[in-house]
Amino acid sequence: MDSSLLFSLRLSFQVAVIATLFLLPVGIFVAYILAMKSFKGKDVVDTFLTLPLVLPPTVTGYYLVVILGRNGLLGKPLYEATGISIMFTWYAAVFASFFVALPIMIKTTKAAFESVDKNIINASYTLGHSEWETALKVVIPLAGKGIVAATVLAFARALGEFGATLMFAGNIPGRTNTMPLAIYTAMTSGEYTKAHIMAGMFTLISGVCLYLANKLGRGSLR
Repeated sequence: MDSSLLFSLRLSFQVAVIATLFLLPVGIFVAYILAMKSFKGKDVVDTFLTLPLVLPPTVTGYYLVVILGRNGLLGKPLYEATGISIMFTWYAAVFASFFVALPIMIKTTKAAFESVDKNIINASYTLGHSEWETALKVVIPLAGKGIVAATVLAFARALGEFGATLMFAGNIPGRTNTMPLAIYTAMTSGEYTKAHIMAGMFTLISGVCLYLANKLGRGSLR
């Protein structure tokens, strides 16, 4: 394992961990609203938030460039005001991983919330607990296994993100080349042994994540 491979591996985990830390509060909050609330346009909001799950990752990356690129809708005023450009940095890889993994976090967590017995929730209200207290003390704990499984799956998706990262962060050696990008580069440059090693490592890591998601979702690691 040379230094470039170790860098890509470390960067992939760094990006995935940070993206997952943002996914947790956002995913739980949005999933709770979609699962527990009724409001006009709910299906439209749900569809919009789920789009990155079915869109090609390169399309998601394109929209990130349009919105957050140096000349983007939000990126241009940010750059003009602060001189900060997110595109072609490892921060861009975090954004890409976040938006691609968000639908998995929301959908899985939403299903966990919807599985909570409504009678228990109503009983909490009857005992005088507010919705906020009920959410924190009843709904989220009862949906905990599903939330943990959603987090592991979202982490795995963020770890393996390729297309949106390539579009928004680029494939810059020593700066933004995460493991999936490093595998692509190794294959296109004929470094097949290196590509085989990285692909094997990634397959093992992804398998462990899926195993944990399944076991944690059922509440058992045996």
